[in-house]
Amino acid sequence: MASTSAPRGGGEVPSTSGIMTTSASMLCSENQSLIVEMRKVFNMMKEIAVDLERENESAKVNELENTVAELLATYEDCTYQTSAIESVGNTYQPGAELTDFKKLLNDEFMKFKGNKSSAPQNHPLLRQFREAVWNVHHSGQPMPGEEHEDIVMTSTQSTILNITCPLSGKPITELAEPVCGVDCKHVYEKKAIMGYISINAQAKCPVTGCPRYLRQDKVVSDPLLLVEIEEMRSMSKENMTATLVEDFTMTDDEEED
Repeated sequence: MASTSAPRGGGEVPSTSGIMTTSASMLCSENQSLIVEMRKVFNMMKEIAVDLERENESAKVNELENTVAELLATYEDCTYQTSAIESVGNTYQPGAELTDFKKLLNDEFMKFKGNKSSAPQNHPLLRQFREAVWNVHHSGQPMPGEEHEDIVMTSTQSTILNITCPLSGKPITELAEPVCGVDCKHVYEKKAIMGYISINAQAKCPVTGCPRYLRQDKVVSDPLLLVEIEEMRSMSKENMTATLVEDFTMTDDEEED
């Protein structure tokens, strides 16, 4: 229990809620680093699977897919845990009785997990894995049992909400220093958004329709954001390559006719 007496060296004693917020922030940062590393591992496993599929090593690809599903289950739990820690850090207030923090965190964890009905087998990242493998030999064709429109929708799923910076007009993949709002998650060019905030007393998010207001300390460089932007670049290159292959194939067919 925190003491309410003044420290010997003078100054204010940090409040219990303040200590909680700081501790929660540190734990969230550590979890975020772990999430980023897992995302990198996923991308590496996807690339390995594509190489194996090119060599027609289907059995090894299937084994790798099962491992990816296990990784994504852990990945999801880690994101729920981060959300739970953040929630407790932001809302906790000490009471008259001792707090069972293990139960408090577990209750928050289950609340976030309960709000997400996605099973690992239906996770968008696993769909990306399967599509990358499928496209090795069937580029431009729908996967078995699925409409082509569904493939386009799921292969481009991302947590990035806007594809261009609302201030600079540049595509997200071309930003020199991408940052995002802590509250609204929209992405901006750092120099542009910081200048915008500095000259607006109440800086509303410049994305049309967003009601959130921005502060300089609430616009951050998110490590996971950088990974997702790199994924967008990679997917864009893959789609361009697939289009070129399809165009060349069509040209060859036309010449034969």
